Amino acid sequence: MIHIPKAEYSRRRKALMAQMEPNSIAILPAAAVAIRNRDVEHVYRQDSDFQYLSGFPEPQAVIVLMPGREHGEYVLFCRERNAERELWDGLRAGQEGAIRDYGADDAFPITDIDDILPGLIEGRDRVYSAMGSNPEFDRHLMDWINVIRSKAHLGAQPPNEFVALDHLLHDMRLYKSAAEVKVMREAARISAQAHIRAMQASRAGLYEYSLEAELDYEFRKGGAKMPAYGSIVAAGRNSCILHYQQNDALLRDGDLVLIDAGCEIDCYASDITRTWPVNGKFSAEQKAIYELVLAAQEAAFAEIAPNKHWNQAHEATVRVITTGLVKLGLLHGEVDELIASEAYKAFYMHRAGHWLGMDVHDVGEYKVGGEWRVLEVGMALTVEPGIYIAPDNQNVAKKWRGIGVRIEDDVVVTKSGCEILTGGVPKTVAEIEALMAQARTRAA
Repeated sequence: MIHIPKAEYSRRRKALMAQMEPNSIAILPAAAVAIRNRDVEHVYRQDSDFQYLSGFPEPQAVIVLMPGREHGEYVLFCRERNAERELWDGLRAGQEGAIRDYGADDAFPITDIDDILPGLIEGRDRVYSAMGSNPEFDRHLMDWINVIRSKAHLGAQPPNEFVALDHLLHDMRLYKSAAEVKVMREAARISAQAHIRAMQASRAGLYEYSLEAELDYEFRKGGAKMPAYGSIVAAGRNSCILHYQQNDALLRDGDLVLIDAGCEIDCYASDITRTWPVNGKFSAEQKAIYELVLAAQEAAFAEIAPNKHWNQAHEATVRVITTGLVKLGLLHGEVDELIASEAYKAFYMHRAGHWLGMDVHDVGEYKVGGEWRVLEVGMALTVEPGIYIAPDNQNVAKKWRGIGVRIEDDVVVTKSGCEILTGGVPKTVAEIEALMAQARTRAA
Protein backbone atom coordinates (compact mmCIF):
# COMPACT_ATOMS: atom_id res chain seq x y z
CA MET A 1 0.00 0.00 0.00
CA ILE A 2 1.26 3.49 -0.88
CA HIS A 3 1.85 5.83 2.08
CA ILE A 4 3.24 9.29 2.70
CA PRO A 5 6.93 8.77 3.60
CA LYS A 6 8.04 9.75 7.12
CA ALA A 7 10.57 12.26 5.80
CA GLU A 8 7.70 14.25 4.30
CA TYR A 9 6.04 14.75 7.69
CA SER A 10 9.32 16.14 8.99
CA ARG A 11 9.57 18.53 6.02
CA ARG A 12 6.01 19.75 6.66
CA ARG A 13 6.73 20.49 10.32
CA LYS A 14 9.89 22.39 9.39
CA ALA A 15 8.02 24.35 6.69
CA LEU A 16 5.30 25.32 9.17
CA MET A 17 7.81 26.36 11.85
CA ALA A 18 9.69 28.45 9.28
CA GLN A 19 6.51 30.53 8.87
CA MET A 20 5.86 30.93 12.59
CA GLU A 21 6.96 34.08 14.44
CA PRO A 22 10.16 33.76 16.49
CA ASN A 23 9.65 32.63 20.08
CA SER A 24 6.25 31.06 19.37
CA ILE A 25 4.59 27.69 19.96
CA ALA A 26 2.00 25.69 18.00
CA ILE A 27 -0.34 23.27 19.78
CA LEU A 28 -2.66 20.85 17.97
CA PRO A 29 -4.80 18.00 19.39
CA ALA A 30 -5.61 14.67 17.75
CA ALA A 31 -9.22 13.93 16.79
CA ALA A 32 -11.37 12.74 19.66
CA VAL A 33 -12.87 9.27 19.60
CA ALA A 34 -16.48 9.56 18.33
CA ILE A 35 -19.14 7.48 20.06
CA ARG A 36 -21.52 5.71 17.69
CA ASN A 37 -23.95 4.64 20.39
CA ARG A 38 -23.63 3.81 24.07
CA ASP A 39 -20.12 2.27 24.43
CA VAL A 40 -19.57 1.53 20.74
CA GLU A 41 -17.11 3.79 18.91
CA HIS A 42 -17.00 4.85 15.28
CA VAL A 43 -13.95 3.63 13.37
CA TYR A 44 -11.24 6.12 14.35
CA ARG A 45 -10.10 8.63 11.76
CA GLN A 46 -7.34 11.09 12.64
CA ASP A 47 -7.86 14.86 12.39
CA SER A 48 -6.55 15.95 8.97
CA ASP A 49 -4.30 18.76 10.24
CA PHE A 50 -2.86 16.50 12.95
CA GLN A 51 -2.29 13.73 10.41
CA TYR A 52 -0.68 16.16 7.97
CA LEU A 53 1.97 17.17 10.50
CA SER A 54 2.62 13.84 12.20
CA GLY A 55 1.25 10.74 10.47
CA PHE A 56 0.46 9.64 14.03
CA PRO A 57 -2.71 7.51 13.93
CA GLU A 58 -3.77 7.42 17.59
CA PRO A 59 -6.31 9.41 19.61
CA GLN A 60 -5.50 11.16 22.91
CA ALA A 61 -2.43 12.91 21.54
CA VAL A 62 -1.21 16.50 21.24
CA ILE A 63 1.44 17.93 18.88
CA VAL A 64 3.61 20.77 20.20
CA LEU A 65 5.95 22.59 17.80
CA MET A 66 8.53 24.97 19.28
CA PRO A 67 10.88 26.57 16.73
CA GLY A 68 14.38 26.92 18.14
CA ARG A 69 13.83 24.75 21.24
CA GLU A 70 17.23 23.48 22.31
CA HIS A 71 16.03 20.00 23.31
CA GLY A 72 14.08 19.40 20.09
CA GLU A 73 11.38 21.34 18.29
CA TYR A 74 8.77 18.56 17.95
CA VAL A 75 7.14 17.34 21.16
CA LEU A 76 4.39 14.72 21.11
CA PHE A 77 2.12 13.90 24.03
CA CYS A 78 0.52 10.47 23.58
CA ARG A 79 -0.81 7.44 25.46
CA GLU A 80 1.64 5.24 27.33
CA ARG A 81 2.08 1.58 26.47
CA ASN A 82 -0.40 -0.47 28.49
CA ALA A 83 -0.44 -4.25 28.11
CA GLU A 84 -4.00 -4.66 29.40
CA ARG A 85 -5.53 -1.92 27.21
CA GLU A 86 -3.52 -3.08 24.19
CA LEU A 87 -5.02 -6.54 24.64
CA TRP A 88 -8.48 -4.98 24.20
CA ASP A 89 -7.85 -2.08 21.82
CA GLY A 90 -4.65 -2.81 19.88
CA LEU A 91 -1.02 -1.78 20.10
CA ARG A 92 0.06 1.74 21.03
CA ALA A 93 3.21 3.55 19.97
CA GLY A 94 3.98 4.85 23.45
CA GLN A 95 6.68 7.44 24.03
CA GLU A 96 9.46 5.27 22.56
CA GLY A 97 7.46 4.58 19.41
CA ALA A 98 6.57 8.28 19.05
CA ILE A 99 10.27 9.07 18.86
CA ARG A 100 11.45 5.97 16.99
CA ASP A 101 8.62 5.59 14.45
CA TYR A 102 7.04 9.04 14.17
CA GLY A 103 9.98 11.41 14.41
CA ALA A 104 9.19 13.19 17.68
CA ASP A 105 12.21 14.83 19.34
CA ASP A 106 10.58 14.39 22.74
CA ALA A 107 7.53 12.45 23.86
CA PHE A 108 5.58 12.53 27.13
CA PRO A 109 2.55 10.65 28.47
CA ILE A 110 -0.70 12.45 27.67
CA THR A 111 -1.63 12.06 31.36
CA ASP A 112 1.26 14.41 32.26
CA ILE A 113 0.24 17.21 29.90
CA ASP A 114 -1.24 19.42 32.64
CA ASP A 115 2.10 19.35 34.47
CA ILE A 116 4.42 19.74 31.48
CA LEU A 117 2.70 21.87 28.82
CA PRO A 118 2.34 25.13 30.84
CA GLY A 119 6.14 25.03 31.28
CA LEU A 120 6.62 24.70 27.51
CA ILE A 121 4.22 27.58 26.79
CA GLU A 122 5.68 29.87 29.46
CA GLY A 123 7.98 32.51 27.99
CA ARG A 124 6.67 32.09 24.44
CA ASP A 125 5.19 35.30 22.99
CA ARG A 126 2.67 33.76 20.62
CA VAL A 127 0.49 30.61 20.63
CA TYR A 128 -0.75 29.11 17.35
CA SER A 129 -3.74 26.79 17.74
CA ALA A 130 -6.81 25.53 15.88
CA MET A 131 -9.05 27.95 17.75
CA GLY A 132 -12.77 27.27 17.52
CA SER A 133 -12.61 23.83 15.94
CA ASN A 134 -12.39 21.97 19.26
CA PRO A 135 -14.08 23.94 22.07
CA GLU A 136 -13.13 21.40 24.73
CA PHE A 137 -9.45 21.63 23.82
CA ASP A 138 -9.72 25.45 23.68
CA ARG A 139 -10.84 25.35 27.32
CA HIS A 140 -7.88 23.15 28.26
CA LEU A 141 -5.53 25.56 26.51
CA MET A 142 -6.94 28.52 28.45
CA ASP A 143 -6.56 26.53 31.68
CA TRP A 144 -2.86 26.04 30.89
CA ILE A 145 -2.47 29.74 30.07
CA ASN A 146 -4.18 30.65 33.34
CA VAL A 147 -1.74 28.45 35.26
CA ILE A 148 1.05 30.63 33.83
CA ARG A 149 -0.86 33.85 34.51
CA SER A 150 -1.36 32.84 38.13
CA LYS A 151 2.42 32.78 38.52
CA ALA A 152 3.06 36.12 36.80
CA HIS A 153 3.86 37.72 40.15
CA LEU A 154 6.68 35.18 40.46
CA GLY A 155 8.10 36.26 37.09
CA ALA A 156 6.27 33.79 34.81
CA GLN A 157 5.63 35.19 31.32
CA PRO A 158 2.30 34.21 29.75
CA PRO A 159 1.95 34.57 25.97
CA ASN A 160 0.32 37.80 24.85
CA GLU A 161 -0.86 36.74 21.39
CA PHE A 162 -3.07 33.92 20.11
CA VAL A 163 -3.23 33.13 16.40
CA ALA A 164 -5.34 30.65 14.42
CA LEU A 165 -3.07 27.97 12.99
CA ASP A 166 -5.46 27.30 10.09
CA HIS A 167 -4.24 30.12 7.86
CA LEU A 168 -0.64 28.89 7.67
CA LEU A 169 -1.40 25.18 7.71
CA HIS A 170 -4.30 25.19 5.25
CA ASP A 171 -2.35 27.16 2.68
CA MET A 172 0.38 24.52 2.90
CA ARG A 173 -2.15 21.72 2.45
CA LEU A 174 -3.45 23.33 -0.74
CA TYR A 175 -0.24 22.45 -2.62
CA LYS A 176 0.15 18.70 -3.10
CA SER A 177 3.63 17.20 -3.19
CA ALA A 178 4.65 14.39 -5.54
CA ALA A 179 4.15 11.92 -2.66
CA GLU A 180 0.64 13.23 -1.99
CA VAL A 181 -0.32 13.01 -5.67
CA LYS A 182 0.97 9.42 -5.71
CA VAL A 183 -1.32 8.49 -2.80
CA MET A 184 -4.25 10.32 -4.41
CA ARG A 185 -3.65 8.42 -7.66
CA GLU A 186 -3.89 5.17 -5.74
CA ALA A 187 -7.15 6.23 -4.05
CA ALA A 188 -8.46 7.24 -7.50
CA ARG A 189 -7.43 3.91 -9.02
CA ILE A 190 -9.26 1.88 -6.38
CA SER A 191 -12.34 4.11 -6.60
CA ALA A 192 -12.35 3.81 -10.40
CA GLN A 193 -12.38 0.01 -10.08
CA ALA A 194 -15.29 0.28 -7.64
CA HIS A 195 -17.35 2.35 -10.09
CA ILE A 196 -16.62 -0.11 -12.90
CA ARG A 197 -17.71 -2.99 -10.66
CA ALA A 198 -20.97 -1.19 -9.81
CA MET A 199 -21.65 -0.53 -13.52
CA GLN A 200 -21.08 -4.20 -14.32
CA ALA A 201 -23.43 -5.32 -11.54
CA SER A 202 -26.21 -2.86 -12.37
CA ARG A 203 -29.58 -4.26 -13.41
CA ALA A 204 -33.27 -3.71 -12.71
CA GLY A 205 -34.61 -5.46 -9.61
CA LEU A 206 -31.57 -4.78 -7.44
CA TYR A 207 -31.57 -2.02 -4.82
CA GLU A 208 -29.35 1.02 -4.47
CA TYR A 209 -27.61 -0.66 -1.53
CA SER A 210 -26.78 -3.63 -3.79
CA LEU A 211 -24.51 -1.32 -5.79
CA GLU A 212 -23.17 0.31 -2.62
CA ALA A 213 -22.08 -3.16 -1.49
CA GLU A 214 -20.12 -3.57 -4.73
CA LEU A 215 -18.36 -0.26 -4.07
CA ASP A 216 -17.51 -1.19 -0.48
CA TYR A 217 -16.15 -4.57 -1.55
CA GLU A 218 -13.80 -3.00 -4.08
CA PHE A 219 -12.67 -0.30 -1.63
CA ARG A 220 -11.71 -2.86 1.02
CA LYS A 221 -10.20 -5.24 -1.52
CA GLY A 222 -7.97 -2.40 -2.70
CA GLY A 223 -6.76 -1.69 0.82
CA ALA A 224 -8.90 1.34 1.70
CA LYS A 225 -10.08 1.27 5.30
CA MET A 226 -13.14 3.38 4.61
CA PRO A 227 -15.02 5.51 2.09
CA ALA A 228 -13.89 9.13 1.99
CA TYR A 229 -17.52 10.16 2.61
CA GLY A 230 -20.98 8.60 2.69
CA SER A 231 -21.52 7.00 -0.73
CA ILE A 232 -24.41 8.38 -2.79
CA VAL A 233 -26.24 5.73 -4.84
CA ALA A 234 -29.24 7.52 -6.32
CA ALA A 235 -31.55 5.84 -8.84
CA GLY A 236 -34.38 7.43 -10.81
CA ARG A 237 -35.79 10.59 -9.28
CA ASN A 238 -33.33 10.26 -6.36
CA SER A 239 -30.58 11.37 -8.75
CA CYS A 240 -32.05 14.87 -8.50
CA ILE A 241 -31.25 15.00 -4.73
CA LEU A 242 -27.68 16.29 -4.53
CA HIS A 243 -26.68 14.68 -1.22
CA TYR A 244 -29.04 11.70 -1.28
CA GLN A 245 -27.93 9.00 1.19
CA GLN A 246 -30.84 6.63 1.87
CA ASN A 247 -29.47 4.19 -0.73
CA ASP A 248 -32.41 1.79 -0.32
CA ALA A 249 -34.66 2.34 -3.38
CA LEU A 250 -35.35 -0.21 -6.11
CA LEU A 251 -33.41 0.05 -9.39
CA ARG A 252 -36.01 0.23 -12.16
CA ASP A 253 -35.70 -0.53 -15.85
CA GLY A 254 -35.43 2.72 -17.83
CA ASP A 255 -34.02 4.78 -14.93
CA LEU A 256 -30.59 6.30 -14.53
CA VAL A 257 -28.47 5.65 -11.44
CA LEU A 258 -26.03 8.31 -10.19
CA ILE A 259 -23.19 7.14 -7.95
CA ASP A 260 -20.98 9.65 -6.12
CA ALA A 261 -18.41 7.65 -4.15
CA GLY A 262 -14.71 7.39 -3.41
CA CYS A 263 -12.36 5.80 -0.92
CA GLU A 264 -9.51 7.29 1.05
CA ILE A 265 -5.94 6.00 1.29
CA ASP A 266 -3.65 7.20 4.09
CA CYS A 267 -6.25 9.91 4.82
CA TYR A 268 -6.31 11.19 1.19
CA ALA A 269 -9.68 11.23 -0.56
CA SER A 270 -10.87 10.42 -4.03
CA ASP A 271 -14.24 11.68 -5.23
CA ILE A 272 -15.84 10.25 -8.39
CA THR A 273 -19.36 10.57 -9.81
CA ARG A 274 -20.68 8.56 -12.72
CA THR A 275 -24.23 8.28 -14.05
CA TRP A 276 -25.48 5.38 -16.14
CA PRO A 277 -28.70 3.63 -17.20
CA VAL A 278 -29.79 0.81 -14.88
CA ASN A 279 -30.48 -1.41 -17.89
CA GLY A 280 -27.31 -0.48 -19.77
CA LYS A 281 -28.93 1.60 -22.53
CA PHE A 282 -29.48 5.40 -22.45
CA SER A 283 -32.82 6.72 -23.68
CA ALA A 284 -32.72 9.61 -26.17
CA GLU A 285 -33.45 12.18 -23.43
CA GLN A 286 -31.00 10.65 -20.97
CA LYS A 287 -28.30 10.62 -23.65
CA ALA A 288 -28.94 14.26 -24.58
CA ILE A 289 -28.59 15.45 -20.98
CA TYR A 290 -25.62 13.15 -20.31
CA GLU A 291 -23.66 14.33 -23.33
CA LEU A 292 -24.33 17.95 -22.42
CA VAL A 293 -22.88 17.42 -18.92
CA LEU A 294 -19.90 15.59 -20.43
CA ALA A 295 -19.26 18.48 -22.84
CA ALA A 296 -19.41 20.92 -19.91
CA GLN A 297 -16.83 18.87 -18.02
CA GLU A 298 -14.50 18.78 -21.04
CA ALA A 299 -14.80 22.57 -21.33
CA ALA A 300 -13.87 22.89 -17.65
CA PHE A 301 -10.74 20.73 -18.03
CA ALA A 302 -9.53 23.15 -20.71
CA GLU A 303 -9.72 26.01 -18.18
CA ILE A 304 -7.60 24.33 -15.49
CA ALA A 305 -3.94 25.33 -15.79
CA PRO A 306 -1.41 27.56 -14.03
CA ASN A 307 -2.29 31.27 -14.15
CA LYS A 308 -5.98 30.60 -14.85
CA HIS A 309 -8.24 31.52 -11.95
CA TRP A 310 -10.41 29.20 -9.88
CA ASN A 311 -13.74 30.33 -11.37
CA GLN A 312 -12.86 29.95 -15.05
CA ALA A 313 -13.68 26.24 -15.08
CA HIS A 314 -17.06 26.89 -13.45
CA GLU A 315 -17.83 29.71 -15.91
CA ALA A 316 -17.05 27.34 -18.79
CA THR A 317 -19.53 24.74 -17.48
CA VAL A 318 -22.24 27.38 -17.02
CA ARG A 319 -21.89 28.55 -20.63
CA VAL A 320 -21.93 25.04 -22.12
CA ILE A 321 -24.88 23.91 -19.99
CA THR A 322 -26.93 27.06 -20.56
CA THR A 323 -26.33 26.93 -24.34
CA GLY A 324 -27.24 23.24 -24.41
CA LEU A 325 -30.41 23.67 -22.35
CA VAL A 326 -31.57 26.36 -24.78
CA LYS A 327 -30.95 24.01 -27.74
CA LEU A 328 -32.93 21.24 -26.03
CA GLY A 329 -35.80 23.66 -25.32
CA LEU A 330 -35.46 23.43 -21.52
CA LEU A 331 -34.47 27.11 -21.25
CA HIS A 332 -35.74 29.94 -23.45
CA GLY A 333 -34.00 33.21 -24.27
CA GLU A 334 -30.57 34.64 -25.05
CA VAL A 335 -27.68 32.65 -23.55
CA ASP A 336 -25.85 35.70 -22.13
CA GLU A 337 -29.04 36.99 -20.50
CA LEU A 338 -29.87 33.56 -19.06
CA ILE A 339 -26.35 33.36 -17.59
CA ALA A 340 -26.60 36.88 -16.15
CA SER A 341 -29.98 36.13 -14.55
CA GLU A 342 -28.72 32.70 -13.36
CA ALA A 343 -31.71 30.98 -15.00
CA TYR A 344 -29.54 27.85 -15.37
CA LYS A 345 -29.63 27.40 -11.58
CA ALA A 346 -33.05 25.75 -11.89
CA PHE A 347 -31.11 22.82 -13.41
CA TYR A 348 -27.49 23.36 -12.30
CA MET A 349 -27.45 24.72 -8.77
CA HIS A 350 -23.98 23.86 -7.50
CA ARG A 351 -20.47 24.89 -8.44
CA ALA A 352 -18.26 22.94 -10.84
CA GLY A 353 -15.91 21.65 -8.15
CA HIS A 354 -14.01 22.03 -4.89
CA TRP A 355 -10.51 21.55 -3.52
CA LEU A 356 -9.61 17.93 -2.82
CA GLY A 357 -7.05 16.37 -0.50
CA MET A 358 -7.16 14.99 3.03
CA ASP A 359 -10.69 16.34 3.31
CA VAL A 360 -13.13 15.66 0.48
CA HIS A 361 -14.04 19.35 0.52
CA ASP A 362 -10.46 20.27 1.23
CA VAL A 363 -9.08 23.33 2.96
CA GLY A 364 -7.77 26.41 1.17
CA GLU A 365 -9.21 29.78 0.25
CA TYR A 366 -11.05 30.11 -3.05
CA LYS A 367 -10.50 33.87 -3.11
CA VAL A 368 -7.43 35.90 -2.17
CA GLY A 369 -7.84 39.61 -1.57
CA GLY A 370 -11.39 39.44 -2.92
CA GLU A 371 -10.24 37.98 -6.27
CA TRP A 372 -10.63 34.38 -7.43
CA ARG A 373 -7.53 32.39 -6.57
CA VAL A 374 -5.08 31.80 -9.42
CA LEU A 375 -4.38 28.10 -9.97
CA GLU A 376 -0.85 26.84 -9.38
CA VAL A 377 1.00 23.55 -9.92
CA GLY A 378 0.10 20.96 -7.26
CA MET A 379 -3.41 22.18 -6.47
CA ALA A 380 -5.96 19.34 -6.56
CA LEU A 381 -9.65 19.80 -7.28
CA THR A 382 -12.78 18.08 -8.52
CA VAL A 383 -14.59 18.87 -11.76
CA GLU A 384 -18.26 17.95 -11.41
CA PRO A 385 -20.89 19.69 -13.55
CA GLY A 386 -24.42 18.33 -13.38
CA ILE A 387 -27.98 18.80 -14.64
CA TYR A 388 -30.96 17.89 -12.47
CA ILE A 389 -34.49 18.09 -13.83
CA ALA A 390 -36.83 17.87 -10.86
CA PRO A 391 -39.59 15.21 -11.14
CA ASP A 392 -42.22 17.90 -10.44
CA ASN A 393 -40.82 20.56 -12.82
CA GLN A 394 -43.94 21.65 -14.69
CA ASN A 395 -41.94 24.00 -16.97
CA VAL A 396 -40.51 21.16 -19.03
CA ALA A 397 -42.01 18.33 -21.08
CA LYS A 398 -42.73 15.18 -19.07
CA LYS A 399 -40.11 13.14 -20.92
CA TRP A 400 -37.32 15.18 -19.27
CA ARG A 401 -38.56 15.03 -15.68
CA GLY A 402 -36.63 13.08 -13.07
CA ILE A 403 -33.39 12.94 -15.04
CA GLY A 404 -30.35 13.75 -12.89
CA VAL A 405 -26.80 13.53 -14.29
CA ARG A 406 -23.48 14.42 -12.68
CA ILE A 407 -20.01 13.49 -13.93
CA GLU A 408 -17.11 14.08 -11.55
CA ASP A 409 -13.38 13.58 -11.84
CA ASP A 410 -10.37 14.53 -9.72
CA VAL A 411 -7.53 16.57 -11.24
CA VAL A 412 -4.18 17.98 -10.20
CA VAL A 413 -2.84 21.17 -11.78
CA THR A 414 0.36 20.50 -13.77
CA LYS A 415 2.80 22.82 -15.54
CA SER A 416 0.93 22.45 -18.83
CA GLY A 417 -2.69 22.02 -17.68
CA CYS A 418 -4.09 19.28 -15.48
CA GLU A 419 -3.74 15.56 -14.89
CA ILE A 420 -7.02 13.65 -14.56
CA LEU A 421 -6.48 11.17 -11.71
CA THR A 422 -9.79 9.35 -12.16
CA GLY A 423 -9.70 8.65 -15.90
CA GLY A 424 -9.94 4.90 -15.32
CA VAL A 425 -13.76 4.87 -15.32
CA PRO A 426 -15.65 4.76 -18.65
CA LYS A 427 -17.32 8.06 -19.35
CA THR A 428 -18.71 8.34 -22.87
CA VAL A 429 -22.13 6.93 -23.69
CA ALA A 430 -20.56 4.37 -26.04
CA GLU A 431 -17.99 3.23 -23.45
CA ILE A 432 -20.57 2.85 -20.68
CA GLU A 433 -23.03 0.95 -22.88
CA ALA A 434 -20.26 -1.33 -24.16
CA LEU A 435 -18.98 -2.13 -20.65
CA MET A 436 -22.48 -2.92 -19.39
CA ALA A 437 -23.35 -5.02 -22.45
CA GLN A 438 -20.17 -7.02 -22.00
CA ALA A 439 -20.99 -7.63 -18.32
CA ARG A 440 -24.49 -8.85 -19.24
CA THR A 441 -23.09 -11.22 -21.87
CA ARG A 442 -20.68 -12.70 -19.32
CA ALA A 443 -23.45 -13.07 -16.73
CA ALA A 444 -25.65 -14.85 -19.26
